[in-house]
Amino acid sequence: MLFQNKTAFITGASRGIGKAIALELAKHGANIVITAKSTEENPKLGGTIFSAANEVEALGAKALAVQTDIRFEDQIQAAVQKAVTTFGGIDILINNASAIQLTDTLLTEPKRFDLMHSINVRGTFLVTQACVPFLKKASNPHILTLSPPLNLQPKWLAPHIAYTLTKYNMSMMAIAWAHEFKADGIASNALWPRTTIDTAAVRNLLGGATLANQSRTTQILADAASIILQKKSTECTGNTFIDEAVLAAEGITNLDQYAVVPGAILFKDLFV
Repeated sequence: MLFQNKTAFITGASRGIGKAIALELAKHGANIVITAKSTEENPKLGGTIFSAANEVEALGAKALAVQTDIRFEDQIQAAVQKAVTTFGGIDILINNASAIQLTDTLLTEPKRFDLMHSINVRGTFLVTQACVPFLKKASNPHILTLSPPLNLQPKWLAPHIAYTLTKYNMSMMAIAWAHEFKADGIASNALWPRTTIDTAAVRNLLGGATLANQSRTTQILADAASIILQKKSTECTGNTFIDEAVLAAEGITNLDQYAVVPGAILFKDLFV
């Protein structure tokens, strides 16, 4: 039980990558704090904080579901306080919640620009700010942010600069926190997939079933996250990891098990 008595606070954990990481950590004994906005099922998205909590508990782990919109600091503070009151502290923070819209400059509405920045950048910052005082008290504390390596080549910027700005901001914060909190022993890393991942965003916004079938499952990121979070926080920090590389470093190079459709030609992620 690699994460026995550890508590993981995960944003956007009602479905997709966030839920996959929650379930993987739960398998290894972690207490899981599931934060997200969804309390009622949306047929197009699937999953709520409560259904995710039920899946965690079905694995024999403890779960706390807290409805949280990370655009609002009072909701963040309340969620963190409930987590600490329930489990006694926070050992792991997963910054997963994000909004996405892949539009160019002329097609990006101000409200969508603001939404992505308020969740991806401001929300990630405020959640981390609220959790750090408790991470400082943990024995092997980790912050893991789902964001890509920094690459300033125009081809990554021009097609959807508003979204790219927010994801790169998340990565810059991850790198900054590694150095800011190094003396406190808090690790901070970023993690991103080599290929597209079969999520609601891929199916509903990006490419439908066709792209989903050229993708990998969320389990590859869950496995990579578990590997990173097992590392000593004083030694594994300041990285912008790619899932394939994390697994390869552990000797795992046959990744066929993660393909949605075995043998399919996989679609590279838009930042890789």
